[in-house]
Amino acid sequence: MKHSPAVGALALCAFASGCMVGPDYSKPDAPMSEQFKELSGWKPVHPEDDADKGVWWAIYRDPQLDRLMRKVEISNQTVKSFEAQYRNAVALVGEARANLFPIATLNAGVSHTGTGGSSLSSLARNNQSTTTSGVGTSNISSSSSSGGSGGRNGTLYTVSGTVSWDLDVWGSVRRQIESNVAGAQVSAADLANAQLSAQATLATDYFDLRAEDSLEVLLRETTAADRRALEITENQYRAGTSSSADVVTARAQLQSVEAQLVGVGVQRQQFEHAIAVLTGQPPANLTIAPASLASAVPVAPAGLPSALLERRPDIAAAERQMQADNALIGVQIAAYYPTISLSALGSFAGDPLSQLFTVANRVWSLGASASETVFSGGARPAAVAAARATYDQSVANYRQTVLTAFQQVEDALSSLRILEQQAAAQAIAVESARRALEVTLNAYRAGTVAYTAVITQQTLLLGDQQTLLSIQQSRLVASVALVEALGGGWSTEELPEPHEVKAANPVLP
Repeated sequence: MKHSPAVGALALCAFASGCMVGPDYSKPDAPMSEQFKELSGWKPVHPEDDADKGVWWAIYRDPQLDRLMRKVEISNQTVKSFEAQYRNAVALVGEARANLFPIATLNAGVSHTGTGGSSLSSLARNNQSTTTSGVGTSNISSSSSSGGSGGRNGTLYTVSGTVSWDLDVWGSVRRQIESNVAGAQVSAADLANAQLSAQATLATDYFDLRAEDSLEVLLRETTAADRRALEITENQYRAGTSSSADVVTARAQLQSVEAQLVGVGVQRQQFEHAIAVLTGQPPANLTIAPASLASAVPVAPAGLPSALLERRPDIAAAERQMQADNALIGVQIAAYYPTISLSALGSFAGDPLSQLFTVANRVWSLGASASETVFSGGARPAAVAAARATYDQSVANYRQTVLTAFQQVEDALSSLRILEQQAAAQAIAVESARRALEVTLNAYRAGTVAYTAVITQQTLLLGDQQTLLSIQQSRLVASVALVEALGGGWSTEELPEPHEVKAANPVLP
């Protein structure tokens, strides 16, 4: 039984589908430790071990922060840019997959010709002759009408279709698809990382803004106390128990704190403007009502270092990049082998149009070809070497990303641990400075100390209070940094699977 060339071509494709040159991807090892060093012997005051697995900022229990955070995903322009980048990466997968399928074209045409009388018989013979090829025949005829001086006109209608297919015998296309799919996963991880970064930046700016609000409250309370101290000094001056120098000194102290109070607005407005841009709106459209800085500093559970590899989107992106670069090695190796192509042609040509699609007017052909470059001046080995070097670079980048992630977690944990201890010590210092001011002020009223001693204690108390507020601000910022370093609740399970990336191209057959 004879088989057609098409059957042989399909058999060849079935055989070729299992062949892919180049190394298969295997995830390299990453530097690892058994536990985070900074967790040893430290129990946070506000651990969030039982925190809800939902949005990570819920641990701060701040409705205003929650409203702002939810705008980042839908309105932040940087996040939108990364989302478009992901869609572009998915489209590249579809473009690469298209190379697995044949390319078909269809052409149609009509031509109208005329001849002089002297060549009429030749034209008729040509139009009525039968042309024979090795694979088929075509009978091309024309209808004509007589014109002046024995001239003759003819019309020729043609319809043709071609199919060409570059067989992926060595897996070059499939390796390219593998690389592009991994690249799309890289873009998905980059999108998650961009979103987390924007959210962490917003949370940091929000707590900095609240610190400015608390500083304003502190300075207002201090100016009220200094104003009362000035009144006491003026009363004593009128009573003759203090000098005018004490009055001038008390007034200078009050005016100094009032100047600090005015300056608070500069930083606060800048933080508010930054938050507006992060939420995708002009600064003029956002006004955040004042509120105090949170007193509780929640600490997200760090877990095991090995779990960090599954929780950080930047680590996931670096890991997926390794597979993308590994697949490109196979693409370059496949270039060593011949390119095998199949082609087919079918056409109808003749006149009249009503009888165009007949066996007599049919022409067809099938063909196969193979091409191989025999000399390229070392270009192919160089391309393979470059692809391997790129993969080695991505491996080094992956391991460095893991190390940096561990460093960031350890940094945040150490900051939280040390700042917690510093806050406790500073709170004691503030209480001591407050008592010292009361004692000194009473002594001044009794006339046993000069007013300069009161000024000294007022300055010390305000400085200690500002330091305590700054420590609290730093603790909350470190809390956000820890959440970001831990991936913000993200997981590699959220990455799109390869089949999901491929299915995202609706134009594919």
